[in-house]
Amino acid sequence: MPKLAANLSMLFNEVDFLDRFEAAARVGFEAVEFLFPYAFPADDLRARLERHRVAQVLFNAPPGDWSRDDRGLAIHPARQAEFNASIAVALDYARALGCPRLHVMAGILAPDLDRRSAEDTYVANLRHAADMAAPHGVRCLIEPLNTRDMPGYFLTDADDARRIIERVGRDNVLLQLDLYHRQIMRGDLAEAIKAFLPITGHIQIAGVPGRNEPNVGEINFPFLFDLLDELGYDGWVGCEYRPRGATVEGLGWARPWRIVA
Repeated sequence: MPKLAANLSMLFNEVDFLDRFEAAARVGFEAVEFLFPYAFPADDLRARLERHRVAQVLFNAPPGDWSRDDRGLAIHPARQAEFNASIAVALDYARALGCPRLHVMAGILAPDLDRRSAEDTYVANLRHAADMAAPHGVRCLIEPLNTRDMPGYFLTDADDARRIIERVGRDNVLLQLDLYHRQIMRGDLAEAIKAFLPITGHIQIAGVPGRNEPNVGEINFPFLFDLLDELGYDGWVGCEYRPRGATVEGLGWARPWRIVA
């Protein structure tokens, strides 16, 4: 049975962010993830986790200046010092929150940046991040994103992610397999799961095409959940979708997996 984690950046937006931990716990989620924690002191976040007995399983490293369309720093040769500082900040939060996974965003490939140079920088930065994270038991994840939601993003395909992971050569660098993004880019999700599960450290879901509840759209998630069980996946499945209405009203899809709305 898959273990579902609530993505608090997308779910329970009916309440303030710090109140979403309680909202998730109330309906049965035992773990949460979110995009970025940095607007809040780590102690405040840890207090919410402890009070509501939920685990923090994933968040993103700082992406640069989001308001200026930064979507990660890892591929940019001129920003390696900034990247290193961002990983140090992320690991401070990871230690405080007991979070074992950190998504390291690649970034947007600028027109004047050669793709090979960007990949070489990406590999070097991931090695550095992995070596910083390893003493703390933290895994660094890389996630292919679709070109419709994230135009220009460097990493869009799991085959490329596999090659990069192999080049990095660190045991704590793994794939973040978001089935929403994969469906848009390539489809064939069952075979993708079989192919990439050995290097996968986290899975995320949403309905396609609208990124709404997983029971809406073209993906048969019950079938894929059964496949994950068959293959022995015991990690978390992050619910990173946009509810069509109130979050709780749309959670009926998760009832078979012990989420009670």
